[in-house]
Amino acid sequence: MIKKEMIAMLLAGGQGSRLGVLTAKVAKPAVAFGGKYRIIDFPLSNCINSGVDTVGVLTQYQPLRLNTHIGIGIPWDLDRNIGGVTVLPPYEKSENSEWYTGTANAIYQNLNYMESFNPEYVLILSGDHIYKMDYEVMLDFHKANNADVTIAVMPVPMEEASRFGIVVTDDNAQITEFQEKPEHPSSNLASMGIYIFSWKVLKEALVTLKDQSNCDFGKHVIPYCFEQGKKLVAYEYNGYWKDVGTLGSYWEANMELIDIIPEFNLYEEFWKIYTSSEIIPPQYISSEAKIGKSIIGDGAEIYGEVENSVIGPGVFIGKGAVVRDSIIMKEASIGAGCVIDRSIIAENVKVGENVVTNVGEDVPNKLKPKVYSFGLTTIGEDSVIPANVKIGKNTAISGETTPEDYPDGVLESGETLIKEGDLA
Repeated sequence: MIKKEMIAMLLAGGQGSRLGVLTAKVAKPAVAFGGKYRIIDFPLSNCINSGVDTVGVLTQYQPLRLNTHIGIGIPWDLDRNIGGVTVLPPYEKSENSEWYTGTANAIYQNLNYMESFNPEYVLILSGDHIYKMDYEVMLDFHKANNADVTIAVMPVPMEEASRFGIVVTDDNAQITEFQEKPEHPSSNLASMGIYIFSWKVLKEALVTLKDQSNCDFGKHVIPYCFEQGKKLVAYEYNGYWKDVGTLGSYWEANMELIDIIPEFNLYEEFWKIYTSSEIIPPQYISSEAKIGKSIIGDGAEIYGEVENSVIGPGVFIGKGAVVRDSIIMKEASIGAGCVIDRSIIAENVKVGENVVTNVGEDVPNKLKPKVYSFGLTTIGEDSVIPANVKIGKNTAISGETTPEDYPDGVLESGETLIKEGDLA
């Protein structure tokens, strides 16, 4: 029988609705990040760097690009005969068929996969966080404390604590109380959604709670283990960790990569971030181009000015164009004379000449004020923007737009332009 000490289960099925048009056609973990990467590259790289060579990736929403990106796991050295990476979509069963309805329900539906490796421990991960962590150190902590469940936690500002699952611990790091998104938190130690379970404890909890609707780790499994008297401990992490679940945090995390001394360093030799890279030509910077403090992907052609931006592979920036404080994803094209400011432009977008973004007042978005905020202009993938238009702040565009879609040549701040058949 195969025996693995610890296997990882990576939850990558989320829609990421708070990223708006960026996730209309792609799962959040497959969204581009930092020029050449995708969000899922970070937990996958953490696994192989930590010696975890068996990873089940649970997919559901818009999985095509994610599945293609992961392939058989070659970039992460996870193409193995025993273990390696396995994509685990929901599947039809003889009695009933159901989607994954919660984080723990998704893991429960893959009990057979986990049992086939007879693990001592199971590591539960989320596919949409940016961080570097050695899971082996966390496992050593779990063993040293003789724990049943170890939850990775990190201190957050007290005023933000109600957004997270919060743990209260004693002097020995043992958890004495667990609060799921409390209105009045008792501590500022927030759960990172990273758990190590002793396999027998996890299996028993999942089987017991199998009929719980929308079964979730934070709401159901952790409280159940706590009530059963299991030993729960908190592993405190003090490095860089970012949940890029909103357009604001996604934009910020990209911008932090280009700080003079980046808080999150992609250039360390000892902890590399691996990705699936296509064979594309080198970047080309023309003699009239100006570039300051930016990441420029392979195959990019720059004829204009780029300042404090993250430019993906194969991006074209025309003559006289200015791109500032923006994220331009793979194969997007920015026409001559454009001024692109504080914008997120997704893959394969075509922006016509002399387009100006992020103009006007900072007014809330009318359709989804909580999504399209942070004073950003967001353009979804495969969109077309006609020449000579102006686009305001807190706006979102998706689809092939024409001059007629812009009254007086302007999409005012707070407006949303989603063409028929595209999702907001």
